[in-house]
Amino acid sequence: MKGGQRDVTLRFLAEPSDVNFGGKVHGGAVMKWIDLAAYACSAGWSAKYCITAYAGGIRFVAPIQVGNLVEVSAKVIYTGRSSMHIAIDVQASDPKLLERRLTTHCIVIMVAVDEDGKSTPIPKWIPQTPEDIELRDSAIKLMNMRKEIGEEMEAHVKYLK
Repeated sequence: MKGGQRDVTLRFLAEPSDVNFGGKVHGGAVMKWIDLAAYACSAGWSAKYCITAYAGGIRFVAPIQVGNLVEVSAKVIYTGRSSMHIAIDVQASDPKLLERRLTTHCIVIMVAVDEDGKSTPIPKWIPQTPEDIELRDSAIKLMNMRKEIGEEMEAHVKYLK
């Protein structure tokens, strides 16, 4: 596989088996679709097997109905040595109308690994447009915020042991 594909869109039809107790698509089903799109995107960019290292900032902004056509769009917005920050947008529509609306968005961090499960280098992504630069800068800000939150969480973890 050559690699270097920066984005991907996966499509799903929301099925009755995806429903929660409230009659809408279960958040867990949406998270599974997000993980699948993040994998397809990161593998397409790196041409390597990738694992999920982090999924955060998941915002469920509108419900998805059974029978909706769901589009999960994933795009590389930052790369490290072996990691890729993937921006995810989930949109849904009635397949007869195709008037898509944003339902969910988040950031997923994927890491390329070798046959032994060790992180392995990937191609660097270099932003080309003002929008890409803004997305990269946002990913860096979020990365720094996650580090601070992680340090704060250490205090909680030691009391749970």
